Amino acid sequence: MHIHSFVSKSGVCSRRETVRLIKAGRITVNGVLCTPNQSIQEDDDVRIDGNPLPGKPAPIYLAFNKPRGITCTAQPSIEGNIIDFIQYPERIFPIGRLDKDSEGLILLTNDGSIVNPLMREEFQHEKEYIVTVNRTITPLLIEGIQQGEINIRGKITSPCTAIQLDDRTFSITLTQGLNRQIRRMCRTFDYTVQTLKRIRIKEIHLNDLPMGHWRSLTEKEMKLLTKTH
Repeated sequence: MHIHSFVSKSGVCSRRETVRLIKAGRITVNGVLCTPNQSIQEDDDVRIDGNPLPGKPAPIYLAFNKPRGITCTAQPSIEGNIIDFIQYPERIFPIGRLDKDSEGLILLTNDGSIVNPLMREEFQHEKEYIVTVNRTITPLLIEGIQQGEINIRGKITSPCTAIQLDDRTFSITLTQGLNRQIRRMCRTFDYTVQTLKRIRIKEIHLNDLPMGHWRSLTEKEMKLLTKTH
């Protein structure tokens, strides 16, 4: 097993955090400094700062209805971070991000092994949003967003589904995760996003989960979440 998977499955930190720890020389395997691409056997002695990894904790998968103003980071130094807001009794971290000015569904877990498969664009995982803009929607906005081919800081948007709901509101389903993608797509057509709410990730729906509250995923949702194809 790759060192990143081994450490993330212990629940100590994510794969990305593991990379930083390896670069800092803080992880050893059988008393020797770990290398970035090292493979691990189940009986290897893996330590961080000289401390052995804990036993693998029970997996935690949460759905949270994030309010505006909360930052999706586990960094305790950042004021208004999502971990401080939730105050869950065990270590968890967000899967992906949802802009500070946006609200709605975000998932949190202690299982670092599912983060990369969920975030990798080639798996085409759908995320659905409800968007309100500052003026009356025209066909140019909906058709332009659906067509794709919008340049966002050197990256090109893919075709997507967008449906107008009323004069200033539309739904959009993305399989990409470019930084502030919806806001920047709207800005291309001279619209400003006023509210942005994520209501679905894959087969997991926000439904009537109250703002600022979380719930554990059902067994069925967990199986759907960890299924990458």
